[in-house]
Amino acid sequence: MAAISGIIGAKLFDVAEHLDRLIDDPMGVLFSFDGLTFYGGLITAAFAVGIYAERNRIPWPVIADVVAPALMLAYGIGRIGCQLSGDGCWGLVNPDPRPEWLSSLPGWMWAFDYPNNVINAGVPIPGCHGSHCHVLGQPVYPTPFYETMMALVLFTVLWFVRKRIRTHGYLFSIYLILNGMERLLIEQLRVNIKYNFLGIKVTQAEIIAVGLIVAGISGFFYFKSRYVKYSENLTTKAH
Repeated sequence: MAAISGIIGAKLFDVAEHLDRLIDDPMGVLFSFDGLTFYGGLITAAFAVGIYAERNRIPWPVIADVVAPALMLAYGIGRIGCQLSGDGCWGLVNPDPRPEWLSSLPGWMWAFDYPNNVINAGVPIPGCHGSHCHVLGQPVYPTPFYETMMALVLFTVLWFVRKRIRTHGYLFSIYLILNGMERLLIEQLRVNIKYNFLGIKVTQAEIIAVGLIVAGISGFFYFKSRYVKYSENLTTKAH
């Protein structure tokens, strides 16, 4: 359920963000496995799995809590693929020299030119022959690497607090807030299409990230009231 609905949602959200490519080559865009948007997959898969769980008498707040840490970890692992392949999910040009306090780390962690990237962005590599022989003309922030590191930290947080939370839905609410904050932060460094939303230049991911944060905060109030009602019903039945 998660895989099928997630792939469909990831493709639809990407198509919505690149309508020009859809017009030029509708069949090629719709049936290609490149250009999948994580948030599209997350949203559609969440609805599909939630409906499936309810039909099988598994309360969706419970299953949402179960998958929350795994979702964060999977996101970080997925970004490893973005970093290694050079699929365009990189950051803005980074012309600044590496800070002294990062001198012990590999240079690509600060600025990277993504040689042999899969989208053939940049300039041709002299002497290279094959389908992926381009390198960026200027090094950029390796935002996929940053996101992998951030996701691993947030996964660790979710993993260690999971047994301390007694109200179903709270852990997933925390995941939504952390996920939204992480993406909102990294979008300040990423190259992405910006839209005019209520007079503000924002990316699709920024809009969704804010929505996730709002949904997470709202979740605390919703699940708290639901837990109180559940406890009252148990008390009534006991008497």
